[in-house]
Amino acid sequence: MQIAQQVQDRRSPKLEQSEHWHSMSAEQKMALYSLHRFGYRLLFVRHLPSGPLAVIAQHNQVASISQHGAVDFDTQVQLRE
Repeated sequence: MQIAQQVQDRRSPKLEQSEHWHSMSAEQKMALYSLHRFGYRLLFVRHLPSGPLAVIAQHNQVASISQHGAVDFDTQVQLRE
């Protein structure tokens, strides 16, 4: 007898870009605004116990912005394929 196990996907429905933007802090928005001229774009905002973490990218380079606006160009954020 075969038993099929279902693996539940934890991903939420895909949010619109404006929904990610509105969940960012003012400091994150200012940091991202200053990086737009270098080609960085907002991918998503991850909600952590310490506050929102904005994940941004420029081509293949991924970076993150803390809730206080600090940009980490060597972030350890893992992206799903």
